[in-house]
Amino acid sequence: MTMPTIMRRRMFLGLAAGTTLAGCGYRSVDAEYSQPPGAVPAKYGNRVRVVFWTSYGGTNGKAVDKLVAKFNDSQQDVYVEVQFQGSYDDVAQKVAAALVAKQAPDLAILSDVTWERFFLNDALEPLNSYFTDGFGPAVFQQKLFGEYVVKGQSWAVPFARSTPILYYNKDAFAKAGLPDRAPRTWSELRSWGPELSKVQSGGRSLRTLALAKVDGDWQFQGNVWQFGGAYSKGLDVTIDQDGAVAAGEWQRQMVHVDKLAYMAHSPSTDFANGLVAMMQESTGGLKSMTSKAKFPVGAGFIPSEVASGLATGGGGIGMMRNISTERKQAAATFLTFLALPENSAFWTAQTGYLPVVDKARENPDLKKLIAEQPNFGVAIAQLTNARQQDGIRLYGRNANVAIYTGLQQIYADNTAVKKVFGSVAKRLEAIGDEVKRLYEEKVL
Repeated sequence: MTMPTIMRRRMFLGLAAGTTLAGCGYRSVDAEYSQPPGAVPAKYGNRVRVVFWTSYGGTNGKAVDKLVAKFNDSQQDVYVEVQFQGSYDDVAQKVAAALVAKQAPDLAILSDVTWERFFLNDALEPLNSYFTDGFGPAVFQQKLFGEYVVKGQSWAVPFARSTPILYYNKDAFAKAGLPDRAPRTWSELRSWGPELSKVQSGGRSLRTLALAKVDGDWQFQGNVWQFGGAYSKGLDVTIDQDGAVAAGEWQRQMVHVDKLAYMAHSPSTDFANGLVAMMQESTGGLKSMTSKAKFPVGAGFIPSEVASGLATGGGGIGMMRNISTERKQAAATFLTFLALPENSAFWTAQTGYLPVVDKARENPDLKKLIAEQPNFGVAIAQLTNARQQDGIRLYGRNANVAIYTGLQQIYADNTAVKKVFGSVAKRLEAIGDEVKRLYEEKVL
């Protein structure tokens, strides 16, 4: 991540540091804001325009465009305009800036660690009143849907939801004489490293595992649980305690003692180029990774150790509160369309993201795809081990940055894990204090 990107993230998250966004110009939950610039194309007549800000480019962006085009051609009342805004952090920062400017998209993709800031600051429209038989709690996968429910009210709906899965290079495993499956525990993964290092790639020994330089705290959330720890209990920080320290120590030893793992700017790029045998990465990159890699890609559950558990992630769709009633109703029509099983199944098949609509799993095309390419079924099966992330990462301003910055110290400098996480814990405690009042008022 470049420094400007980090600063944009901090700019956005800083907007949520106070009790409301009022100090930055966000005046009232009842104010009606204008839309971002744009217009309904002549071919779609006098429709209500809905602006949808997304963070998906490449293969995933094309899938979004196809879904939106299908919607626009399916009815005569609403026109959805997709506006790509960059990464999850870029979208969040731009939504915050738009609200300050008294302008708002109607719908926006908000990540697992950004929607909470808008919820705490009354920027999201509560969705319960828009639910119908075809769009509501009974339609969605309950674990994913429930993550957006606070005190009985839904504040977003799942869309591009994911978990990490373990990607592995089938050819490298075969050359190393290893079984064609993901290792079941982290100890087993470590024991396979010496055999993998005998495989040559690019003129050097193949590395076993690539660890993300930026945003690796999402994958590490699950690793901490797998070693029996937690980032926090609510906002009470526990990252400096036994289980989390054990997870960090395992990774430190893999990098600095065994020389089998390393910090990568882009684990997915290194993996696709055959430089590393395994990585933890989002299911949302499955379609892209399968096409980019020059070898057969295997996928399996993230290893356990003393326990199982992995973090859900990815993006949901939030509706902005400061838009007109007409725009809200039109936006809800599009959300209802996305909740159709065939559309949810299409999105999963095109990307690898989880099918967030339960009946999508019964879709013949998706069932056929999973039968032909079992990797697409791994994330669905692994969802039984998934859980919502610890509160400090979800609600704490820049908590994720504090955690992955600590991990960078371990990976790059071989700094003692207990020392690093002790410093991270102090930072997280200060972050928790910033949001404690709103958290207790709106969440507990």
